[in-house]
Amino acid sequence: MCNSDSIRVNDPALLPIREKVLAGQPLAFTDGVALYGSRDMHGIGRLANFVREKLHGDRTYYNRNRHINYTNVCALSCKFCSFYRKRGEEGAYEMPVEQVIAMARKASDAGATEVHIVGGLHPWLKFDYYLDMLRGVRRECPRLHIKAFTAIEIIHLGRISRQSVRDTLIALREAGLGSLPGGGAEIFDDRVHDEVFKGKVRADRWFEVHRTAHSLGIPTNATMLYGHVERVEERVGHFIKLRELQAESLAAIETQCGETDTASIGSSSNAAAFNCVIPLSFIPEYSELGHLPGNTGLTDLKTLAITRLMVHNIAHIKAFWIMQGIGLSQIALNWGCDDLDGTVVWYDITKAQGDGTHQELHVRDIQRLIREARRTPVERDTLYRPVLRDATTGRVMGMKLDVGTRMREQVDEPAQQAVPPLATPPTRAERH
Repeated sequence: MCNSDSIRVNDPALLPIREKVLAGQPLAFTDGVALYGSRDMHGIGRLANFVREKLHGDRTYYNRNRHINYTNVCALSCKFCSFYRKRGEEGAYEMPVEQVIAMARKASDAGATEVHIVGGLHPWLKFDYYLDMLRGVRRECPRLHIKAFTAIEIIHLGRISRQSVRDTLIALREAGLGSLPGGGAEIFDDRVHDEVFKGKVRADRWFEVHRTAHSLGIPTNATMLYGHVERVEERVGHFIKLRELQAESLAAIETQCGETDTASIGSSSNAAAFNCVIPLSFIPEYSELGHLPGNTGLTDLKTLAITRLMVHNIAHIKAFWIMQGIGLSQIALNWGCDDLDGTVVWYDITKAQGDGTHQELHVRDIQRLIREARRTPVERDTLYRPVLRDATTGRVMGMKLDVGTRMREQVDEPAQQAVPPLATPPTRAERH
């Protein structure tokens, strides 16, 4: 556990930032720019690790999840995206509802607690397709949390159903939606938007979706796609906009629940907030921006650490191992990150290593990575409640509500539970 005396920085420009971090004060825009401009990687890492350990101690979270990308057919043609296809184009696919339900059931049977469902903006699928998908997964897997649909998908569903964002979210929640992922945020800057993903909605609409979801008690995540055409100033501005909405949402929770506590996020039907920030390292291969060099390991590590330092009021920072790589994600556990994501199994959108869409880590491998980094692995559910499993069967017995989710320093250590590895993933024929 870090103490303030051990937080050494070698760059004089970081000294005033160090004082703010130790005092628990939010960093300013100029502080974020200074962090990006500094070459004191170890000093930045010590500062981020101090915040990480103040919030979570040695705990590092992971979950047993399954990603399902129900279609890659998309009405948009974003330059950074290597995932989308047009209908009829080679490699384009759209899953029947029954296939999505079967994949979710297989994940649930293997011990998953979450299914993460996102896809392209399909021009011809009807709103009932999405409702039937959610209802079917909830019917077949009543204990499986459904995290589904990015903000741009929600707006698309509102258009095809001719409903407001609020009414769209209410209909989806009634069908089984539990939370929203953070995708589609990219970079909250009009210059970047117009150059790289002009067809997408601007930042104000992304925030409208997440603000509305929070007001309905639907917790969400947030992302930042970095390393393409944005400048460091635009990354820092992105962080500040995220923490401004988080402050607003936490204030609403505090008003209703009497405390600002991430254990309350999603447990009330009245208000919610961001659970987690996931910085996503841009991978240029196979996109229209393939001429760009992509991020170096130092840029990735620095960005993960700066995310922890700048976004002080969002409890969790995730090193998404698929896009950061397993090795760097493990190092990031000492550079501000407290979450490795999960077992995943399939991920069609993009990845840092390997060919194909089979992207899987077994539970035992995740635990080994975490322990090797001298951290304590904690299996969590989507809302960061530690998962309690039967030591013999591996079945979920319940969620521990009072450990590891509060936005303050904690001292309890949850008991480790034995868990079996996931079942063999589906074949490509099953997937399509």
